[in-house]
Amino acid sequence: MKHFAAAALALSMLPPVAAAEPELQISWAGTRTANSAPAQNFTGSVRVEMLYTPAGPERTSAGSVSFAAGARTAWHTHPLGQTLIVTAGVGRVQRLGGPIEEIKAGDVVHIPPGMKHWHGAAPTSAMTHIAITEALDGKAVDWLEQVSDAQYGASQAAAAAGPSQAQRLLGDVAPKLAQLTDDVLFGDVWARPGLSPRDRSLITVSALIAMNRPDQLRSHMSRALDNGLSKDELAEALTHLAFYAGWPNAVTATGVAREVFATRP
Repeated sequence: MKHFAAAALALSMLPPVAAAEPELQISWAGTRTANSAPAQNFTGSVRVEMLYTPAGPERTSAGSVSFAAGARTAWHTHPLGQTLIVTAGVGRVQRLGGPIEEIKAGDVVHIPPGMKHWHGAAPTSAMTHIAITEALDGKAVDWLEQVSDAQYGASQAAAAAGPSQAQRLLGDVAPKLAQLTDDVLFGDVWARPGLSPRDRSLITVSALIAMNRPDQLRSHMSRALDNGLSKDELAEALTHLAFYAGWPNAVTATGVAREVFATRP
């Protein structure tokens, strides 16, 4: 009996068994799917890739949303607010009664709880942002009416901007080619979620340097800066390509970069 009591006392003094710790979760790049956003809540071509969906008591989700040029959300509110991190391109955001604000790669937008607003791409540029949203009682968003063309201001912006570069270069000779360039190349291919606009710009600039196409390179270097590439990254790309695409091509590209960089802050 004494031995039993001693054993029980010894067991009672042992530290309690710790609960198993939760596993580290990694969602690897390339393993997630992007789906078309529902038409009743968006205008234009929009793709959504969920980066994290909460489970258990967690309430915060994160998704990457890619808008083709001119695409946008409907008016909506969030019960606990939302934070947007622009990762590529140029976009727009507006609160009800406020001005339309232009947002670019690197900008962060916080929408307070209950604020009626919309966001999306600019009329002539695709835009991708990460949306971080917290749910209240399982609900993260209240969708409202669509944003009209007049509210979005696409027609006014397009008129103010004038014809696109493709229309200026090709429209008088090959109007269909100009239309395909605007609608298919930049309106569809560049808006596909498989690559960010930033990555597409790096690929395009590299190809144009390698092919020694300074006229096209000029506009695409400017677009690359809009899509989030830095001047240092573009300079490093042309330096790297000198060893693969030829020194003369890199020298030509350096001259183009000098012109483009001089026009940008």
